[in-house]
Amino acid sequence: MTSSESPGTPPGAQRPLGVAMIGYAFMGKAHSNAWRNVASYFDVPAFEQKVLVGRHAGQVAAAAAKYGWAESATDWRSVLERDDIDIVDICAPGWMHAEIAIAALEAGKHVLVEKPLANTLTEAEAMTAAAQAARARGVQSMIGFNYRRVPALALARELIAEGRLGTVRHVRAAYLQDWLADPESPMTWRLNKETAGSGALGDIASHAIDQVLFLLGDAVTEVSGRLHTFTPVRPGKNGPEDVTVDDAAWATLSLASGAIASVEVSRVATGQKNSLKLEIYGDKGTILFDLENLNELGFLDATVPVREQGFRRILVNEPEHPYLDAWWPQGHIIGWEHTFTHEIRDFLAAIGSGGSPSPSFEEGLAVQRVLAAVEESANAKSSIIQLTVPVTEGA
Repeated sequence: MTSSESPGTPPGAQRPLGVAMIGYAFMGKAHSNAWRNVASYFDVPAFEQKVLVGRHAGQVAAAAAKYGWAESATDWRSVLERDDIDIVDICAPGWMHAEIAIAALEAGKHVLVEKPLANTLTEAEAMTAAAQAARARGVQSMIGFNYRRVPALALARELIAEGRLGTVRHVRAAYLQDWLADPESPMTWRLNKETAGSGALGDIASHAIDQVLFLLGDAVTEVSGRLHTFTPVRPGKNGPEDVTVDDAAWATLSLASGAIASVEVSRVATGQKNSLKLEIYGDKGTILFDLENLNELGFLDATVPVREQGFRRILVNEPEHPYLDAWWPQGHIIGWEHTFTHEIRDFLAAIGSGGSPSPSFEEGLAVQRVLAAVEESANAKSSIIQLTVPVTEGA
């Protein structure tokens, strides 16, 4: 019996894919919105939102009813034993990723997991090995770097791949937030290394680094980094607690192509709410992007006469742009939440076709190696850390 057949189903007939999601807070809400809406706008394999899993029975039951899940549960292990579950979407904190993902893959479930892949490099390597073994059995996996699904960034990748920037020389990536700018902001699990793995480094530098690799189709060969915690103690439930992760991080990345990328991230950048700024400079052109204006792409074509050069604003809302033929008439903007709908669409499409979705766990592991190298460099007073570029299949 295949994973999408069930007792009582005629042989060869396909039932809807059963989806279980683990975690119902911030990311769980975002993913639930995508699962609810994706089939209304994209042609995807049939699926059902079967079960939402969380630690607190009352709270997860309320979230399941609100977010469109048929039922709720508190034991993710028992959910993995169910024959009616084909896909597991992991939105739990990073310290739980490895255990759940590996168990789900071994149980034959397709797995989508939020970024970063894991809290440690060792965990990420184990998850990738499990994904590779599962892939050989037709079980797929993907990591949720949702900014790859911003249409403007998908367009930027197309323009770079088409050679519109020529040889890319350097990239600036800055992801800045301010939700921890107030030193009296309370302690959370995201500020504890045991539960979060790292601070701004894993939380938002993972996005910035993935964008560098995604946009350029490149790999990191050298890393130099620095971490800093501006507020080392914060109010806890039972008094002051030590912050054991970074508030901000900086890194310089050397790429296999010869390009250089600078990455800056902060959760204490007063006035910056959720600003991922990217600047990609080539010898024939430049691209600018800011997540706080996610429908726009700045583009300069340096091949036209100097008297005609200048940045132009591309409003990425045309049906010819990535993903947008499914949405609204030209000029009608989309939002941050649509990136998750695109992510679920691509994941389901890959499962339906038997293809391998991207970004794979291998791609998530590549980012994890850079994160680990930044931390290693920071601990060695910004020493340069060498990374080995993996040999791709067929090379």
